[in-house]
Amino acid sequence: MPYNEEIMQELNVLNLFNLNTTQEGIKVHSSAQSEVIAATQRLFDKGLITQHDGGYLTPLGHDAAESTQTLLTILITESRL
Repeated sequence: MPYNEEIMQELNVLNLFNLNTTQEGIKVHSSAQSEVIAATQRLFDKGLITQHDGGYLTPLGHDAAESTQTLLTILITESRL
């Protein structure tokens, strides 16, 4: 299944989290782009974050954000072959 726009927005929101600490969350304000607000709500509905407008990562959310951020790092790093 290819990534669609909704999944891409959710991945972008997960990339906003600082994985170096569990004490830092995010807040998506009502003035944010509607796509970001909707993606954040979907992540909350899926149990990946603690609040509908951001909050903190749940344990499952931390795993998802870690995978997302690792994949992004791999994809943007120049090939060393």
